[in-house]
Amino acid sequence: MNANINPVEAFSTRYWRKLDDGRVECQICPRFCKLHEGQRGLCFVRGNQSGEVMLFSYGRSSGFCIDPIEKKPLNHFLPGTPILSFGTAGCNLACKFCQNWDISKSREMDRLLDRASPAAIARAAQETGCRSVAYTYNDPVIFHEYAIDTALACRELGIKSVAVSAGYQCAEPRAEFYRHMDAANIDLKAFSEDFYHRVCGGQLQPVLETLEYIKHETQVWLEITTLLIPGENDSDAELESLAQWVYDKLGPDVPLHFSAFHPDWKMLNTVATPPATLSKARQIALQNGIRYAYVGNVHNKEADSTWCHQCGHLLIGRDWYELSAWNLTPAGKCKQCGTACAGLFEHAPGNWGSKRVRVNLTGSA
Repeated sequence: MNANINPVEAFSTRYWRKLDDGRVECQICPRFCKLHEGQRGLCFVRGNQSGEVMLFSYGRSSGFCIDPIEKKPLNHFLPGTPILSFGTAGCNLACKFCQNWDISKSREMDRLLDRASPAAIARAAQETGCRSVAYTYNDPVIFHEYAIDTALACRELGIKSVAVSAGYQCAEPRAEFYRHMDAANIDLKAFSEDFYHRVCGGQLQPVLETLEYIKHETQVWLEITTLLIPGENDSDAELESLAQWVYDKLGPDVPLHFSAFHPDWKMLNTVATPPATLSKARQIALQNGIRYAYVGNVHNKEADSTWCHQCGHLLIGRDWYELSAWNLTPAGKCKQCGTACAGLFEHAPGNWGSKRVRVNLTGSA
């Protein structure tokens, strides 16, 4: 925790309580940071100012970009469409392998050069033809209020909201947050408490609770990503346990994405994930009844594509972020056998492709 909070642009928050010793306890996530006046939590963007927990990144962003929605990754939610993506700074986990560490580990608010109101973000999405907005790059859990206000503004314009999160969240704010989301990709870092404690500085159980909550208590479309790190979370036994848990607790239709690690942040001496490891993980998931399993951060057209779980027919062909085939009916069913494919699909796919376009919203009200 760090002192010397800049009092400028502090935004009042709700999920906290006063302690008997004069500190305040933040209750947005299971860290429950207990803060003296002038201290910030591990996330850095929430802290104690004047005896309450304030958010210091509201209305400020590390940047806005239009991405393909498959980059989130979401393969079963409006395929081929563009999504306006943004994040702030900081994170409530401390993953040693973080691949967005320059944003999520930032302790400098001056990195947040772009400023935009929720209404401006919604208008920008509409004007650029984006079907949705993603709260991503760092975790929207910690900019909860900004994300919700943006989601409300988006909903007024018919723009959908996508959370890209590690799911490390307390129950009450989680329920409020997902009332305003339409889709989520949750980063399931591993399937062991040891990994979460040792590598991420967190706990597994709250993440599992978030996954079950989203699946069973909301209408939010859910997909899951696990970054496979050699020697850390890629054993056959752990992958079997992960796939079995997803099948048993969430059902066969929740897509799993297994992504390749590359050396970064504090794990520069760990080797990159071999493509064979990703293929193995995908096969383990499929063998355990998961209907949709994918690989990421490597080029594998077969493992990137969506196949009918009933007849094996190609439904959506993908070459990186380009859609190369579309064999779904307007109702989202296999053209070969008529079996429904789980997800949210329109009559035809988008044609955004692999483009990534920077959007300047600085100062937008």
